Amino acid sequence: MQNDQFRSLKMQVQRRLSACLQLAETHFQRQFPKPAVSYDVRGLKAGVAYLQQNLIKLNRTLLLENPNEFIHQVVPHELAHLLVYQLFGRVKPHGKEWQGLMQNLFHLPADTCHQFDVQSVQGKTYAYDCGCQIHQLSQRRHHKMMRESAVYFCKFCGGKLEFCD
Repeated sequence: MQNDQFRSLKMQVQRRLSACLQLAETHFQRQFPKPAVSYDVRGLKAGVAYLQQNLIKLNRTLLLENPNEFIHQVVPHELAHLLVYQLFGRVKPHGKEWQGLMQNLFHLPADTCHQFDVQSVQGKTYAYDCGCQIHQLSQRRHHKMMRESAVYFCKFCGGKLEFCD
């Protein structure tokens, strides 16, 4: 069942990608190479654009859990990064060029972060205290703290984070 759903979603992603690409080609009166798409982004990211490889990597789990919003927003978001690179070269990732494409070409908000529920893709976290609140650190940051190869501080009070046993 989930494989059939995923196969259908992959086709919808390709259709959305093609439609957005066609819109860009008409607007800029030039051809753009169609990017490759893979579904191996893990963790909290919905997608990543690899500019020089003309590649979009998407988070399969977040796509399956949020299909409509994901296809509507994330696919053009990542494509806009590739188009901006091809049009303007290296510029700020969510700079004015990218914002312009999102708002004026795709007629979407230039949101830099998604609002999906990430509970199913969030890894194990560890509680740390700074004195003003409890922070949840990722497994990677926790291990760095345990090996004493990193120290983290609270953004609000400036206190050093201490592991809550």
